[in-house]
Amino acid sequence: MPLRIAYAGTPAFAVPALEALIASPHPIVAVYTQPDRPAGRGRQLRPSAVKACAVEHDLPVEQPERLSSAQAQATLQAYAPDVLVVAAYGLILPAAVLAIPRLGALNIHASLLPRWRGAAPIHRAIEAGDATTGVCLMEMAPGLDTGPVVAVRSTPIQPDDTAGSVHDRLAQIGAQLLSASLDDWAAGRLPATPQAQDGVRYATKLSTQEAQLNWAQPAEVLARQVRAFNPWPVARCQRQGQALRIWQAEPVALPQGQMAKPGEVVAVSDAGIDVQTQDQGLRLKTVQIPGGKPQAVDQFLRGHAVYVGETLD
Repeated sequence: MPLRIAYAGTPAFAVPALEALIASPHPIVAVYTQPDRPAGRGRQLRPSAVKACAVEHDLPVEQPERLSSAQAQATLQAYAPDVLVVAAYGLILPAAVLAIPRLGALNIHASLLPRWRGAAPIHRAIEAGDATTGVCLMEMAPGLDTGPVVAVRSTPIQPDDTAGSVHDRLAQIGAQLLSASLDDWAAGRLPATPQAQDGVRYATKLSTQEAQLNWAQPAEVLARQVRAFNPWPVARCQRQGQALRIWQAEPVALPQGQMAKPGEVVAVSDAGIDVQTQDQGLRLKTVQIPGGKPQAVDQFLRGHAVYVGETLD
């Protein structure tokens, strides 16, 4: 029997799951997404990726500033959804909202719960050096990502994965998991399992301040930061008083016995700019200066002289 679905999501991560529901036999009675926000140099209002998808498919769109108001809750109630599917919506769902759908609410969360509850699970998993991540389909409950888990699908984090590449992979995995699980869950054939009490970690929201690299840390830690902060906020350092964004980097062994102070450039070649860290070198492979585009180091060096012995802050 078809389910009346209300869908709530905002960024690109939530689009594949919406597209999967559009392709399903279940009618989507409403799509909830955050209000249009200023973006770009002109600061013009820009719709979310989810809204753009919903409009393309002629779906009703609701964009309340918050769901705690009686009016917003009455609007959702009027749609009479059987289930509310949520993916990276970005607004708090009060208990009164979770109680409106006949079957409750399902959340597509980009981590292996209970590890990495919260706002930035993909980035924190890479930053921490996790070997594996994945997607959980979770029944929503009051609290931050605390609900019981309906289904899980995992994927390895590869050595060259960035937050961007893992994001795109998990978005597709989440859509597949939803498609494979929704009907069985609605029919009571897929019970939810309470999350373990051990292993809870919180994925705090990213800030631009975190993007500044500290050369006194180990090279592996810095390399993970570079990958975790790509494509935002992008790891960076200071060179000659100017920001240098680092899009790609990897640890490298330095010649035995060679040690310089952290942040000192120890080798320069088309392969990369090697910078001393706490324990070895970090090879910068793709960089960007203000106003420019990301460049492979061999291209960057054609227009910028970088010297062994100079220090990056």
